[in-house]
Amino acid sequence: MAVAEEEKKTSKIFLGQDNNSLVMLFAINALMFVILKFIYVIYQMADLNLDAYYRNIYNWLILPADIHKLSTRPWAIITYMFTDNAVMKALSNLFWLWVFGFVLQDLTGNKKLIPIYIYGGLSGAFVYVVSYYLVPSLQSLLPDATLFGANAGVMAVAVATTYVKPDYRFFPMINGGIPLWIVTLIFVIVDFASVPHGDPGRYLAHLAGGGFGFLFIYQLKKGSDWSVWMNDFFEWINDLFNPDKKNKKRNIKDEFFYKVHGTHPYKRIPNITQKRIDDILDKINTQGYHLLTDEEKDILRRASTEDDL
Repeated sequence: MAVAEEEKKTSKIFLGQDNNSLVMLFAINALMFVILKFIYVIYQMADLNLDAYYRNIYNWLILPADIHKLSTRPWAIITYMFTDNAVMKALSNLFWLWVFGFVLQDLTGNKKLIPIYIYGGLSGAFVYVVSYYLVPSLQSLLPDATLFGANAGVMAVAVATTYVKPDYRFFPMINGGIPLWIVTLIFVIVDFASVPHGDPGRYLAHLAGGGFGFLFIYQLKKGSDWSVWMNDFFEWINDLFNPDKKNKKRNIKDEFFYKVHGTHPYKRIPNITQKRIDDILDKINTQGYHLLTDEEKDILRRASTEDDL
């Protein structure tokens, strides 16, 4: 089996598997947008004051820069990441999330996307709030300043993906393809151009999200995986709602991603066994095809030609 065919197989595994991170994150953003718009339409049809919608619903989900307001709605640190209000803005963020999220999962596996998105959103929220207290020109705008939308999280995903493999190519069949870093540059220009001029704190929030995406991958390459505790927490939550699911410890192979440099995380086995194949496919699923060793890629190619496997 050719390398290109293996990469296509990897993509199918990611998009078709259970608990796909990209599909889940995309669905949550889309669902939140639809729910909020549905409530908005109800207010319109009931001939209610739309200010009441923003005051009683929307404002309780977005992030206020005022710490006193934030203390009354601490969940807004998380919920603001899923509160795109304008149709075009929501569609744009969903599009870019899919573009960069798909590549990130293909390169790093299924367990990095959501943590990077959340870390990016949290760092954006922190910088946004702090900027309104430390930057003199922003302090007068503090009472009404709010942050909403997926931009900081998507920016983190975009920068993280680009840092992993900046020369990744889109549409490689067309004159060698478009490098990932060019697509990211286009995204950054579009993102910053869409920021309202009346709220400069959002520029800082988006920069903070991108900065944390870079920092996440930088630490990952050094051997520190900041997604482990978050994935363990998600699995614990999932087990609470699946009592029949057998408890299982986190796969030790997850520890090898970006920790083993220049060495092979698997021992060389002379014969191709089904267990060996399963281990390699599991590694593709959690870490990405590009991290397979030459030996593992050769085993997959050989296994694809043997009828007895």
